[in-house]
Amino acid sequence: MQNKTNCISMTNKDGENALISLTYIGNNKGKDDGIELIRTLEKWRVSNKETDVTSALAINDTYFIQNLEGSRLIINEVLATLTKEYPRILLHVVEVKEIESRRWNGFLIKYLTSNDQDTENTLKSFLAGTEFNPYLMRQTQITSLIKALFEERKVNSTSN
Repeated sequence: MQNKTNCISMTNKDGENALISLTYIGNNKGKDDGIELIRTLEKWRVSNKETDVTSALAINDTYFIQNLEGSRLIINEVLATLTKEYPRILLHVVEVKEIESRRWNGFLIKYLTSNDQDTENTLKSFLAGTEFNPYLMRQTQITSLIKALFEERKVNSTSN
């Protein structure tokens, strides 16, 4: 008779039961226009849904921050796919950590526009100036910003 410890290690041998959070930044400069970006984001949304990855994505015309949540195995596969299929985004991993539960529900997107007053106020609290450029931010600023942007969104959506 197999003991319980062996059963657990066999089902988790590749880390598929470990829940991981991956935050990375990217540069969107390779896009010709918004149509290609929309197609890419839709492809990511469908792929995330199929693989049970949840995410929060803050994006403007040039830069983005994305936080992905899912099993260790899947997050590693997503990271490999991103670096292979999208080398032009200049992907930089900011943080990888094991988490107890997911923060996001699905594929959330926040477009950072200059005329969005709430986003502008949020950005000012994390940036030196008003320009959104995560490559100039520290790791704690990046992770705090993505959290603040989407907590703000939850508050705004529940008050409507």
